[in-house]
Amino acid sequence: MAREHLRWDDLQLFLNVAESGSFSAAARQLRLAQPTLSRRIAELEESVGEPLFQRQAQGCRLTAAGQRLLPSARRMAEWALEADTALSRPRERLEGKVRVAAPPRMAFELLAPLAAQLQLQQPGLRLEALSGIETLNLARGEADLALRTSRPSDKEVLILDQISCPIVAYASPAYAARLPAPPQQLGLAQLDWIAWAPPYEEQQVNQALAAAIPGFRPAFSSDDYLVQLAACRAGVGVLVMARALHRHSALEGLVELPVPLGEHRGDLFLVSHQRSADLPRVRHVAALISTEFELLRQTPGVR
Repeated sequence: MAREHLRWDDLQLFLNVAESGSFSAAARQLRLAQPTLSRRIAELEESVGEPLFQRQAQGCRLTAAGQRLLPSARRMAEWALEADTALSRPRERLEGKVRVAAPPRMAFELLAPLAAQLQLQQPGLRLEALSGIETLNLARGEADLALRTSRPSDKEVLILDQISCPIVAYASPAYAARLPAPPQQLGLAQLDWIAWAPPYEEQQVNQALAAAIPGFRPAFSSDDYLVQLAACRAGVGVLVMARALHRHSALEGLVELPVPLGEHRGDLFLVSHQRSADLPRVRHVAALISTEFELLRQTPGVR
């Protein structure tokens, strides 16, 4: 299909667009300007001699040429990771970068403070926190470790540790004080809820609130967790979160509202691909995260 050699870095971009389903989502994941990504893909298509994507109003889909290229690009990603792992494994020195993908709250509360601890203990190691909602592909080496809210289905992705936390509602003291009755006496529809905005409106929290409240409409929504947290602190409304009282908790200053959310729990899995899990730098950071998990288990209801 190709008339000239294709560059691996261009194929990486192709793979990200193909698996995310849109240029905008891929650009966010890659932290790349969308015009730059579009230009690079256009150059790749010129090298191939055929269009690889059909642009649509919402996202894009692979053309026949793109579908033929996709399996080879995936294999190249796995081979590139294996080559990097093979070179890294013999070196037992704790140095280099460890990339950890995590939901925004865990990146904020756990990974950022952990970077300071790592800097003091192992100055040769650098932590890169990849904060976001999207699930990164560990087989392709998009991250060395990941904190995920769902159990991985890939058998090559190992669960190194996990915790389970109660799901509860939080608000500012000012908001709680102006409620017309004790929270446990109010219906869920009488509270002002803070939720996820597009493109993350299908998150589990939104779905649970929509199932419990007919005609659910959030009082405030954002696609950024820290913006949601700021709105909660400002007294805009109620935010549903896991009761994980980390020593660097962002929940400080908020109060838990005893509202009937049911027996929902939030799980958090520390995972790594089996090719990366035994690298010394990855093992060291995983051990530090497990120590933080052990501290979190001291929170009532966390296990």
